[in-house]
Amino acid sequence: MGFYNTVIYQPIYNLLIFLYSILGSDLGLAIIALTVIIKLIFIPLSKKQIESQKELQKVQPKIKELQAKYKDDKETQSKEMMKLYKEHKINPAAGCLPLIIQMVVFITMYKIINKLTENFQVDLSSLYNFISHPESVGKMFMGFLNLSTPSIPLAIVTAGLQYYQIKMMQQKNAKTKVVTEPKKDGTPDIATIMSKQMLIVIPMMTLFIGATFPSGLALYWFTSTLFIIVQQWIVMHKEAEKENNK
Repeated sequence: MGFYNTVIYQPIYNLLIFLYSILGSDLGLAIIALTVIIKLIFIPLSKKQIESQKELQKVQPKIKELQAKYKDDKETQSKEMMKLYKEHKINPAAGCLPLIIQMVVFITMYKIINKLTENFQVDLSSLYNFISHPESVGKMFMGFLNLSTPSIPLAIVTAGLQYYQIKMMQQKNAKTKVVTEPKKDGTPDIATIMSKQMLIVIPMMTLFIGATFPSGLALYWFTSTLFIIVQQWIVMHKEAEKENNK
């Protein structure tokens, strides 16, 4: 826990309190600003993930050839796949790292927001000496949203955004043929099944969390999802421009 507190929890906590102090003592605005800053910091990681996915798309035909060629020899198939990944500088785990980081940050935000909204007192033991701070924080965002209690409307809107973001990515993947075709016998591919399940499961999970936990956490999730949508739109727009200019 010492490493986690020093490297992750304390920096995020201190930045949130600092933002609260300079943004008119509005915890909601501080959460939004903090979320945007975190997302901006991790843009390079997101770019690497996108680049890795593009390379993976390019070698899909070769991957299918290897799967067909060594379908009865899984050990050799795995070795040949790793050779292919190494040759094209593809990291199969590249897509997992951003998800792990996002989950760690989410858990950290939950701990911070939950602790702040319990008694609205600033934890001096977690603050750096050079951070100016109030003795307590306010619980209202823009004067109308109580960040210490769940907000059903915010939970619904956040779940809707999550659905749109996943649908947006799936449509992009479909255009670039990331989602594999159904098998010859008519049964859908595992990736296709998982893709459809994600479209329902993740928004429902978002709705449940937003309707159960303090709305400060839902505000973080809302801002994070909105940022990803804007980021995806910019990437897709640039790719469309490149295609039109060819």
